[in-house]
Amino acid sequence: MAEQENQEIGHKELAHKTLLQSDALYQYILETSVFPREHECMKELRQMSEKHPWGLMATPPDEGQLINMLVKLINAKKTMEIGVYTGYSLLSTALALPHDGKIFAIDINREYYELGLPMIEKAGVAHKIDFKEGCALPLLDELLLDENNKGAFDFVFVDADKDNYLNYHKRVIELVRVGGLIGYDNTLWSGAVARPPDAPMLDYVKQFRSYVIEVNKYLAHDSRIEICQIPVGDGITLCRRII
Repeated sequence: MAEQENQEIGHKELAHKTLLQSDALYQYILETSVFPREHECMKELRQMSEKHPWGLMATPPDEGQLINMLVKLINAKKTMEIGVYTGYSLLSTALALPHDGKIFAIDINREYYELGLPMIEKAGVAHKIDFKEGCALPLLDELLLDENNKGAFDFVFVDADKDNYLNYHKRVIELVRVGGLIGYDNTLWSGAVARPPDAPMLDYVKQFRSYVIEVNKYLAHDSRIEICQIPVGDGITLCRRII
Protein backbone atom coordinates (compact mmCIF):
# COMPACT_ATOMS: atom_id res chain seq x y z
CA MET A 1 0.00 0.00 0.00
CA ALA A 2 2.77 2.45 0.95
CA GLU A 3 4.54 1.75 -2.32
CA GLN A 4 1.37 2.56 -4.24
CA GLU A 5 0.80 5.78 -2.31
CA ASN A 6 4.36 6.95 -2.87
CA GLN A 7 4.68 6.01 -6.52
CA GLU A 8 7.62 7.45 -8.41
CA ILE A 9 6.92 11.02 -9.41
CA GLY A 10 8.23 12.42 -12.68
CA HIS A 11 11.11 14.88 -12.30
CA LYS A 12 9.25 17.56 -14.23
CA GLU A 13 6.70 17.65 -11.43
CA LEU A 14 9.48 17.82 -8.82
CA ALA A 15 11.72 20.32 -10.60
CA HIS A 16 10.67 23.10 -8.23
CA LYS A 17 11.29 20.86 -5.22
CA THR A 18 14.88 19.77 -5.70
CA LEU A 19 18.04 20.73 -7.56
CA LEU A 20 19.06 17.10 -7.89
CA GLN A 21 19.36 16.20 -11.56
CA SER A 22 18.27 12.60 -11.18
CA ASP A 23 14.69 11.44 -10.79
CA ALA A 24 15.83 8.10 -9.45
CA LEU A 25 18.20 9.59 -6.88
CA TYR A 26 15.61 11.97 -5.44
CA GLN A 27 13.04 9.19 -5.34
CA TYR A 28 15.60 7.00 -3.55
CA ILE A 29 16.05 9.67 -0.86
CA LEU A 30 12.30 10.00 -0.38
CA GLU A 31 11.53 6.30 -0.30
CA THR A 32 14.56 5.28 1.78
CA SER A 33 14.99 8.10 4.29
CA VAL A 34 11.93 10.35 4.27
CA PHE A 35 8.62 8.60 3.62
CA PRO A 36 9.20 5.65 6.01
CA ARG A 37 9.71 8.09 8.91
CA GLU A 38 7.18 10.74 7.92
CA HIS A 39 4.53 11.31 10.57
CA GLU A 40 1.12 10.14 9.38
CA CYS A 41 -0.38 13.62 9.80
CA MET A 42 2.47 15.17 7.84
CA LYS A 43 1.91 12.66 5.07
CA GLU A 44 -1.78 13.54 5.01
CA LEU A 45 -1.01 17.27 4.93
CA ARG A 46 1.60 16.80 2.19
CA GLN A 47 -0.75 14.82 -0.03
CA MET A 48 -3.50 17.40 0.45
CA SER A 49 -1.10 20.26 -0.39
CA GLU A 50 0.14 18.51 -3.53
CA LYS A 51 -3.41 18.61 -4.91
CA HIS A 52 -3.85 22.30 -4.17
CA PRO A 53 -3.50 24.74 -7.12
CA TRP A 54 -0.59 26.45 -5.31
CA GLY A 55 1.00 23.20 -4.19
CA LEU A 56 4.40 24.32 -5.46
CA MET A 57 4.60 26.61 -2.41
CA ALA A 58 4.65 23.68 0.00
CA THR A 59 7.87 22.68 1.75
CA PRO A 60 9.20 19.44 0.21
CA PRO A 61 9.26 16.41 2.53
CA ASP A 62 13.05 16.06 2.69
CA GLU A 63 13.32 19.70 3.79
CA GLY A 64 10.61 19.15 6.38
CA GLN A 65 12.67 16.27 7.75
CA LEU A 66 15.74 18.53 7.93
CA ILE A 67 13.83 21.26 9.81
CA ASN A 68 12.50 18.71 12.28
CA MET A 69 16.02 17.49 13.07
CA LEU A 70 17.49 21.00 13.33
CA VAL A 71 14.83 22.05 15.85
CA LYS A 72 15.67 19.01 17.97
CA LEU A 73 19.44 19.45 17.65
CA ILE A 74 19.39 22.99 19.04
CA ASN A 75 16.80 22.07 21.70
CA ALA A 76 14.53 24.82 20.43
CA LYS A 77 11.56 25.81 22.53
CA LYS A 78 10.45 29.10 20.99
CA THR A 79 10.42 29.47 17.21
CA MET A 80 8.99 31.63 14.45
CA GLU A 81 7.80 30.92 10.94
CA ILE A 82 7.30 33.63 8.33
CA GLY A 83 5.24 32.22 5.48
CA VAL A 84 3.11 29.24 6.44
CA TYR A 85 0.98 28.22 3.44
CA THR A 86 -0.81 24.97 4.46
CA GLY A 87 1.67 24.31 7.26
CA TYR A 88 3.89 21.36 6.32
CA SER A 89 7.07 22.95 7.71
CA LEU A 90 5.01 24.35 10.60
CA LEU A 91 3.82 20.88 11.54
CA SER A 92 7.35 19.52 11.18
CA THR A 93 8.56 22.14 13.66
CA ALA A 94 5.64 21.68 16.04
CA LEU A 95 6.23 17.92 16.23
CA ALA A 96 9.89 18.54 17.10
CA LEU A 97 9.20 21.02 19.90
CA PRO A 98 8.57 19.95 23.51
CA HIS A 99 4.97 19.98 24.76
CA ASP A 100 5.32 23.55 26.06
CA GLY A 101 7.16 24.80 22.96
CA LYS A 102 5.71 27.70 20.96
CA ILE A 103 5.72 28.84 17.32
CA PHE A 104 4.88 32.41 16.35
CA ALA A 105 3.54 31.82 12.82
CA ILE A 106 2.83 34.60 10.31
CA ASP A 107 1.08 34.44 6.95
CA ILE A 108 -0.99 36.87 4.91
CA ASN A 109 -3.54 34.16 4.15
CA ARG A 110 -5.36 32.37 6.99
CA GLU A 111 -7.40 30.36 4.47
CA TYR A 112 -4.38 28.30 3.41
CA TYR A 113 -3.33 27.73 7.02
CA GLU A 114 -6.81 26.48 7.89
CA LEU A 115 -6.60 23.89 5.11
CA GLY A 116 -3.81 22.19 7.02
CA LEU A 117 -5.14 22.93 10.49
CA PRO A 118 -7.19 19.70 10.79
CA MET A 119 -4.00 17.66 10.33
CA ILE A 120 -2.15 19.85 12.83
CA GLU A 121 -4.94 19.36 15.34
CA LYS A 122 -5.02 15.61 14.63
CA ALA A 123 -1.28 15.50 15.44
CA GLY A 124 -2.03 17.09 18.81
CA VAL A 125 0.26 20.11 18.39
CA ALA A 126 -2.15 22.97 17.57
CA HIS A 127 -1.68 24.38 21.09
CA LYS A 128 1.95 25.15 20.25
CA ILE A 129 1.04 27.51 17.40
CA ASP A 130 0.23 31.20 17.71
CA PHE A 131 -0.93 32.08 14.19
CA LYS A 132 -1.08 35.70 13.08
CA GLU A 133 -2.67 36.73 9.81
CA GLY A 134 -1.12 39.77 8.18
CA CYS A 135 2.00 41.27 6.66
CA ALA A 136 5.09 40.13 8.50
CA LEU A 137 7.09 43.37 8.60
CA PRO A 138 4.73 45.37 10.84
CA LEU A 139 4.26 42.31 13.08
CA LEU A 140 8.03 41.95 13.42
CA ASP A 141 8.38 45.66 14.15
CA GLU A 142 5.75 45.28 16.85
CA LEU A 143 7.70 42.42 18.42
CA LEU A 144 10.88 44.51 18.42
CA LEU A 145 9.21 47.25 20.42
CA ASP A 146 9.33 44.90 23.40
CA GLU A 147 12.93 44.40 24.56
CA ASN A 148 11.95 41.02 26.02
CA ASN A 149 11.47 39.65 22.51
CA LYS A 150 15.02 40.44 21.43
CA GLY A 151 17.10 37.26 21.48
CA ALA A 152 14.06 35.29 22.63
CA PHE A 153 13.69 32.93 19.64
CA ASP A 154 15.71 29.76 19.11
CA PHE A 155 14.81 29.17 15.47
CA VAL A 156 13.25 31.25 12.70
CA PHE A 157 12.19 29.81 9.34
CA VAL A 158 11.50 32.25 6.49
CA ASP A 159 9.63 31.12 3.38
CA ALA A 160 7.70 34.16 2.24
CA ASP A 161 7.95 37.01 -0.30
CA LYS A 162 11.50 36.95 -1.64
CA ASP A 163 11.60 40.71 -2.27
CA ASN A 164 11.40 41.22 1.50
CA TYR A 165 13.97 38.63 2.60
CA LEU A 166 16.55 41.31 3.35
CA ASN A 167 13.99 43.31 5.33
CA TYR A 168 13.09 40.19 7.28
CA HIS A 169 16.72 39.44 8.04
CA LYS A 170 17.37 42.90 9.41
CA ARG A 171 14.59 42.27 11.94
CA VAL A 172 14.80 38.59 12.83
CA ILE A 173 18.56 38.81 13.47
CA GLU A 174 17.60 40.81 16.56
CA LEU A 175 14.87 38.38 17.58
CA VAL A 176 16.89 35.15 17.41
CA ARG A 177 19.22 34.36 20.29
CA VAL A 178 22.98 34.10 19.98
CA GLY A 179 23.56 30.46 19.03
CA GLY A 180 20.10 30.25 17.47
CA LEU A 181 19.29 29.51 13.83
CA ILE A 182 17.56 31.31 10.99
CA GLY A 183 16.63 29.32 7.89
CA TYR A 184 15.91 31.07 4.58
CA ASP A 185 14.14 28.92 2.00
CA ASN A 186 14.49 29.06 -1.81
CA THR A 187 17.93 30.68 -1.78
CA LEU A 188 19.03 28.82 -4.90
CA TRP A 189 15.81 29.84 -6.68
CA SER A 190 15.47 26.99 -9.18
CA GLY A 191 19.15 27.42 -10.01
CA ALA A 192 18.45 30.85 -11.50
CA VAL A 193 20.95 32.55 -9.16
CA ALA A 194 23.76 30.99 -11.22
CA ARG A 195 22.28 31.73 -14.64
CA PRO A 196 22.83 34.85 -16.78
CA PRO A 197 20.06 37.42 -16.30
CA ASP A 198 18.99 37.01 -19.94
CA ALA A 199 18.68 33.21 -19.71
CA PRO A 200 15.22 31.72 -20.35
CA MET A 201 13.26 31.57 -17.06
CA LEU A 202 9.70 31.35 -15.86
CA ASP A 203 8.29 34.83 -15.24
CA TYR A 204 8.08 34.49 -11.46
CA VAL A 205 11.61 33.08 -11.30
CA LYS A 206 12.96 36.01 -13.30
CA GLN A 207 10.91 38.53 -11.30
CA PHE A 208 12.45 37.63 -7.93
CA ARG A 209 15.89 36.37 -9.02
CA SER A 210 17.67 39.65 -8.23
CA TYR A 211 16.21 39.77 -4.71
CA VAL A 212 17.44 36.25 -3.92
CA ILE A 213 20.90 37.10 -5.24
CA GLU A 214 20.90 40.28 -3.14
CA VAL A 215 20.07 38.50 0.11
CA ASN A 216 22.59 35.72 -0.61
CA LYS A 217 25.34 38.32 -0.98
CA TYR A 218 24.23 40.09 2.18
CA LEU A 219 24.18 36.92 4.25
CA ALA A 220 27.61 35.91 2.96
CA HIS A 221 29.10 39.14 4.37
CA ASP A 222 27.07 39.51 7.57
CA SER A 223 29.62 39.17 10.38
CA ARG A 224 26.88 38.48 12.94
CA ILE A 225 26.21 35.01 11.53
CA GLU A 226 27.82 31.80 10.33
CA ILE A 227 26.12 30.41 7.24
CA CYS A 228 25.65 27.13 5.41
CA GLN A 229 23.77 27.01 2.10
CA ILE A 230 22.35 23.56 1.48
CA PRO A 231 21.01 22.26 -1.87
CA VAL A 232 17.96 20.63 -0.27
CA GLY A 233 14.66 21.48 -1.90
CA ASP A 234 15.12 24.80 -3.69
CA GLY A 235 18.06 25.67 -1.47
CA ILE A 236 17.98 26.56 2.21
CA THR A 237 20.51 28.88 3.86
CA LEU A 238 21.07 28.27 7.56
CA CYS A 239 22.35 31.22 9.59
CA ARG A 240 23.69 30.72 13.10
CA ARG A 241 23.82 33.95 15.05
CA ILE A 242 27.23 34.35 16.70
CA ILE A 243 27.04 37.92 18.06
